[in-house]
Amino acid sequence: MEQHGTGASDVRTSTGRWAELLTPRYLATTTMLCVGVALYAFNGFLVSTVLPTAVREIGGAALLPWSLTLYLIASIVAGASAALLKQRYGARKVLFAAAVVFLAGTLTAAVASDMETVLVGRVFQGIGEGIIAAICYALIPEMFPPALVPKVFGAEATVWAVAAFGGPVLAGSLTETFSWRVAFLVNAPIICLFLLLAAVMVPGGRRTTGGMTLSFPTQRLALLSAGLLVMLVAGLAPSAPVAATAVATSLLLIFAAVRLDHRANQSILPKGAFSLGSTLGLGLWVVLLMPLSQATSGVYLVYSLQNLFGYGPTHAGALGALMAISWSLTAIGVANLRHEGARRATIWVGPLLLVCGFTALVAAIAAGSTGLLVAAQITIGAAFGLSWGYLSQMLMETTPERERDKTSALLPTLQSAGYALGAAMAGLWANGAGLASADTPEAMRTILTLTFGLALVWAVPALLAARRAVRLAGAALLTS
Repeated sequence: MEQHGTGASDVRTSTGRWAELLTPRYLATTTMLCVGVALYAFNGFLVSTVLPTAVREIGGAALLPWSLTLYLIASIVAGASAALLKQRYGARKVLFAAAVVFLAGTLTAAVASDMETVLVGRVFQGIGEGIIAAICYALIPEMFPPALVPKVFGAEATVWAVAAFGGPVLAGSLTETFSWRVAFLVNAPIICLFLLLAAVMVPGGRRTTGGMTLSFPTQRLALLSAGLLVMLVAGLAPSAPVAATAVATSLLLIFAAVRLDHRANQSILPKGAFSLGSTLGLGLWVVLLMPLSQATSGVYLVYSLQNLFGYGPTHAGALGALMAISWSLTAIGVANLRHEGARRATIWVGPLLLVCGFTALVAAIAAGSTGLLVAAQITIGAAFGLSWGYLSQMLMETTPERERDKTSALLPTLQSAGYALGAAMAGLWANGAGLASADTPEAMRTILTLTFGLALVWAVPALLAARRAVRLAGAALLTS
């Protein structure tokens, strides 16, 4: 049987205080999980900052968008397989292998002499980070008591905020002072620290499988990869009909992968995933739809600040990072909630704030109001900070223990998929509306206002799904 961390045995003795994360019992574990998040967070900001400089030296500017596309596909597909890999080989071995793959990708990209080699490195980084993020999520309910789980999510949100501000500054400074290759290598000591902590803290056992041999879901992952690839490159289609055909094909491939998984004896997804009649299924829709909505800002907010509001890169980046800061501060603020009703309320109030935030953002873009835009960014960040930790905890606890690894590992994977699909959808809409050829600020403002309005298309059903999920969870609690 797989060993479990300290979480299961310390449920009754945990005080649920922030200071408990800093005690000898949990400090190394908390640090390890935060370092795993830091790998993903800092790497994203580092790469987006240094690659424009890299292509000026080694060429391949036309391949620049593929650095993110291939990374996302590799990360999502690897994350989807993480629970089965953990079950078969044990968390420690899988994390070690994933970290080594991530390190290999980092070194490959850092020494690359052409953009094609950088892309190979990005694929390796995606595979490694997808598995690391998924396994780290799966370890949270194993290694921490329930009272500390919201604090762990708050600590991870703080890492994101630090990366949002510090990542671009660090990468820019290293690139200007030394070279873009040195900036890439910042990941190396973080990976080494993660390997050391994983060796000490992560249980090395694996679960028994009842005599069954675990097979790798090659066909399902291939369909998922193909669907994501078609979706992410649909924005390059030469015409709207071709783009629409690509989107339809992508959705069919992803749907086929999910259907095959439902019928498989060894599924990737937990039983009831995406069902509209269960807390788990509805909650997973929220996990997908909220990032799907927020991805519009990730693609076009800084662009809008520079082209419509006249801000330079530094000020635009700082305003763009307000969302991450608000997320972190809110997550820390609500992590001490003890009443179960209040915790459940945050799960649906968060998506409600998301709807309000994007409504304000649409109005800010249309009116050119910086003050309203700042308020919108803070509200959107608060939406995630308020609901994300308790939503994740509810889904972990709702899942039967035998499938908890699948749900926990699916959460960061689904979040990445939401961002990837949302970015693709926003790009399709904006490009189809003629953003690239807009020749006046008024035309650009109209297109961007409508593009940000697309975020509401995903935020509203996220609110409805969260509200129903909380009701079902409350009803189940009363009958138990």
